[in-house]
Amino acid sequence: MIKLYGYFRSSAAYRVRIALNLKNIPYEYMPVHLVKNGGEQNSSNYKALNPLKLVPTLVDGSVVLSQSLAIIEYLEEAYPEAVPLLPNAVQQRAQIRALSQIIACDIHPLNNLRVLRYLDQQLEVSDSDRSRWYAHWVRVGFDAYEQLARENQGKFCIGDSPSMADCCLIPQIYNAKRFNLDLSAYPNILEIYSHCESLPAFIKAEPEKQPDAT
Repeated sequence: MIKLYGYFRSSAAYRVRIALNLKNIPYEYMPVHLVKNGGEQNSSNYKALNPLKLVPTLVDGSVVLSQSLAIIEYLEEAYPEAVPLLPNAVQQRAQIRALSQIIACDIHPLNNLRVLRYLDQQLEVSDSDRSRWYAHWVRVGFDAYEQLARENQGKFCIGDSPSMADCCLIPQIYNAKRFNLDLSAYPNILEIYSHCESLPAFIKAEPEKQPDAT
């Protein structure tokens, strides 16, 4: 059985949980607490799996993968009989990848736990300035995402079937809400979020539903 190493609040691990649920692929969840015991991701055993000491890490037999988008694309190719998260149409596949990368490449890396910790501990940034940093980069990405969602949206980010783009968007909205960011300027994004949050695959993947939730 597939093993997924993750942390309940990790956006990247959250993406993969959604993808596995949508594709109905069973997996064993392996918690890696990013805060307790100095961060369990720093252990020698975990570093041997993932030299970057980040989550998620997916283990499927002899295959060991990090990076959430690479993992989701692997699941697409390794389990072609499962529900697709990338359609056959070339243009739609490209649009989905572009939306996914707005979240995974442009927004999330600047608000990752280790980045926020560096602002706090090394640069001695105040709590208010750190919050402004977080809000600024989320808004920059969501401003663009809102326009693209308006152009391509059905029930989901692209049309009426869930895709990798939805796997990426929902965790980022969850994080924004956790940091009390006002999202009223993004009605299209919130419409997608509301629909996804009513579906079992997304509900099952929620951070609070995970065994390591604290």
